[in-house]
Amino acid sequence: MAIKVSVIIPVYNAEKYLAECVQSLISQTLRECEFIFVNDGSRDGSQGIIERLHREDSRIRLINQDNAGVSAARNTGLAAARGEYIGFVDADDWVKADMYETLYLAARRFECDVVFSDYLGEMDGRVLLERSNFPVGKLLEKGYICKEILPVFLESDRLNSVCNKIYRNEVIRACQIAFPTGIALGEDGLFNMRALCAIDKACYVEYAGYYYRETAGSATRKNKEQEHYFDRALQAYAEPLPDDFKTALHHVDIQSLRAKKFIRSCISLIHLYYGPSNQVRFYQKIAYVRKMIHHSVFRQALANYPPAARLNTGRYEHVFLLLISLKSALGLYGVTAYSRLRNQKTMGG
Repeated sequence: MAIKVSVIIPVYNAEKYLAECVQSLISQTLRECEFIFVNDGSRDGSQGIIERLHREDSRIRLINQDNAGVSAARNTGLAAARGEYIGFVDADDWVKADMYETLYLAARRFECDVVFSDYLGEMDGRVLLERSNFPVGKLLEKGYICKEILPVFLESDRLNSVCNKIYRNEVIRACQIAFPTGIALGEDGLFNMRALCAIDKACYVEYAGYYYRETAGSATRKNKEQEHYFDRALQAYAEPLPDDFKTALHHVDIQSLRAKKFIRSCISLIHLYYGPSNQVRFYQKIAYVRKMIHHSVFRQALANYPPAARLNTGRYEHVFLLLISLKSALGLYGVTAYSRLRNQKTMGG
């Protein structure tokens, strides 16, 4: 059987949701798939679940390795992939039955190297649709990719995920595109930057077949790891861009767009730090935010934040940026508390 899509699934202690993930994959209407599960040193029953399901469906492949992180696990899967195209799924998520048939048919129709799609995300008990605003059902050629798509990776995270896309395996192998190891944030975005610089044609389908799940475990982990989140954001901001990416974007102000993305990321962290948590005390939250807004790299990025972007913000965002400029950690706490209360009242009636 000629394999049309290789789906790579890194697995680490994912037994709670793993069976549902696997079932969504083996139910794909596109039968010519292989599902490469890379067990990244799981200490729960994940390996046993995959082994049992492999006996029922030979398209399931299992690779065991010592724990090395999600990027290393995906790279292991890339090295083993035999399909015409490659997709990625996280072990606690699931996909609709026609996900890979829809993306593969679009790839073949336009003979393109990457297919973008939308995805569904579960956040705070609500299901949200994440959409792109690219032309639907049209061939997107090199000029459009450089002018309209690549800059998005500099100013936001909304295209970062690799899970709502498929990539031509031939291009990935020929250009030796892989996930960067040793960083804890932004690895998907860097992989996409490198892939998009290497391709000539892409397309976007207005379809949401990937379901991202925010699990209770990950929420708990967020609370425990909050102290390190800003350090990871700093690392991602300092990570050098691929040379071919900078060459492709010689026409844009890279520094300003990266500053905009970094500041927005930090604003999201402030909301996270000041959110309800029984595991992080009030004085710790204030200390996290004070450390962030006083940091020299943060202040430099704020100075590079594009003035036009500030003018286009709403009243809430404008006040937020003003308090950041004034280094007022307590003021920011008050604004986020007010915003949360207002949203609760809106949702309540």
